[in-house]
Amino acid sequence: MNTASTHRPEKPLTGWRVLVPRGGPWGDGVAATLRSQGAVPVIAPLINFAPTDDSATLEAALADLAAGRFDWLTVTSATTVDVLYAYDAKIPDETKIAAVGETTAAALSAVGYRVDLVPESDNSAAGMARQMNGLEPEPRRILTLRSEIAKPVLTEMLIAAGHDVRSVVAYRTVGVPAKENVVRDVVTGRINAILVTSGSVAEQVREQFPHIADSTVIAAIGPRTAHDADLIGLPIHVIAPEQTIDSLIQALEAIPVPELTAQALAIPATGPVATGTIRVDPSPTGLIETVTEEPQETPR
Repeated sequence: MNTASTHRPEKPLTGWRVLVPRGGPWGDGVAATLRSQGAVPVIAPLINFAPTDDSATLEAALADLAAGRFDWLTVTSATTVDVLYAYDAKIPDETKIAAVGETTAAALSAVGYRVDLVPESDNSAAGMARQMNGLEPEPRRILTLRSEIAKPVLTEMLIAAGHDVRSVVAYRTVGVPAKENVVRDVVTGRINAILVTSGSVAEQVREQFPHIADSTVIAAIGPRTAHDADLIGLPIHVIAPEQTIDSLIQALEAIPVPELTAQALAIPATGPVATGTIRVDPSPTGLIETVTEEPQETPR
C-alpha cells in the first residue's frame, strides 16, 4: 500500500503580498501570474496615460506615415500601440516596424500590425538602435513615437548613425495617487514587495511612499530601471536579469518572504482598490481616455 504523502508543496510565492503598480489588462495579467505562484497581489495603479498635448504634430506624423514617407516606424511600448489603434493609423507595406520587445510586438500583432524587427537580446531603446543601425548602413527615414518623458536615447543613436529621424510624442505618462489604505500598508510593511516596472513607476514610488518599511522588498524589472531608480534615490533590493515581468516575478521566488511586523499583522485586510486603464475609441478620433474601473475586491 502506498502511504506516501499527497500533500502538494507550497507555491514559490506563498506568503508574499505584492504591490502591482499598474491597472487595466496589464495589471490584471500580472496579478493572475502572482496568484498562480501563491502570492496575494494588490493592484494599485501609480501611473496612467493621457493624450499628447500636441495632437496636431502627432496627426501630421501619422498622415506622413500613411503616405509612405518613412522607411521605419519604431514602437517602444504597448501604450504606443494603443495610440496607433486609437488613431486607426495606416502603415504601408513598404514601411518596416520595429518593436522594442516581445510584449510590444504581441500588442502590435493583436491589433493587426506586423512586426519586422525585435531586438535579439537587449530589449531597450539602445538595443533597438544598435540592431537597426547594423541592419541599415545607409540613411533611412525613421519615425520614432515616444512618451513625453522618455529619454531620447533611440532618436539620438539613430541620428548619430546618419538616419533622418522624426521624434514625436504619442502620449503622456501621468501619476495616479495611491489609495490611503495602500499607503498605510506600504508604511507598515504589510506589502512585502513593490514591483518597479519603469522609471516613471520608480518616480511615483519615491514620491508617494516616502516612508517604506525596512522589510519591504523593492524589485526592479531590469538593470536600466534599477539605474533610473538609483538616480532618484529609490533603493532597489532585487533586479530581474531580463526586462520582463516573468523574470521579475521569478527573481522574487529566489528569496524568502519577509517576516511581517506586529504593526502589519494588526491591520485589517486592505479593502477595494480601483484599477485604472486606457479606454481606446475604436473609431479614428485619436482619443485616449483615462478611466477608472469599478472597484475590485483585493484578494485577502
